[in-house]
Amino acid sequence: MASGSPRILVWDFAIRLVHWLMVLLVPLLWWTAEEGLMDWHRRLGLTMFGLVLFRLIWGLIGTWTARFLPMVKRIGSLKSYVGKLQKRDYAPTFGHSPLAVLSVFALLLALATQVTTGLFSVDVDGLESGPLAVLVSFDTGRQFAEIHEFNFNLLAALIGLHIVAIAVYHFVVKERLVRPMITGGRPRSDFSGEELPENRLRPMPMMVAITLSLISIVAISSFG
Repeated sequence: MASGSPRILVWDFAIRLVHWLMVLLVPLLWWTAEEGLMDWHRRLGLTMFGLVLFRLIWGLIGTWTARFLPMVKRIGSLKSYVGKLQKRDYAPTFGHSPLAVLSVFALLLALATQVTTGLFSVDVDGLESGPLAVLVSFDTGRQFAEIHEFNFNLLAALIGLHIVAIAVYHFVVKERLVRPMITGGRPRSDFSGEELPENRLRPMPMMVAITLSLISIVAISSFG
């Protein structure tokens, strides 16, 4: 890596903030549920709902590395990418690698399922429930609660796999994935002079995504 190489934006501020807030919220949601702190569990759950919704919207209108369409296109090169990894012919990817795309989609699906089922869940006594549980029957709310519990185990497994993958990249491939997710940037020289897509900040779309997420949280809270 050439010293003094200009740095370019890989991960915008919104992606990084949402990522690390999710990292913080998942164990807090687990802990509040285990300790029976359901008022806090609901508040944190609504916060997670807002983060997931923002990420889904940002995946449509955000910066290039945040958008889903370029990520989907990357999946087509999965076989080639894995073959290069096996041959130790590795080169950094601008944005998500094909393997990372699969991880992101799996985690977002699991998180979306978790927050959605939590909104409609009802406990066995019918005393604690999600804010939208009033819209479904008790039996349906219980089904949502069972999916909610099962899905958390799946989510935990996906998070564990994600952490293992980061460790493998760090120690085996010698690719530091965590630092760019903190700073947002990487030296331009990491990408071997290849032509990169425009990845500029988009303040107005970001405000739209934030506004829609906040309105949704307020609307759901009104049912509680």
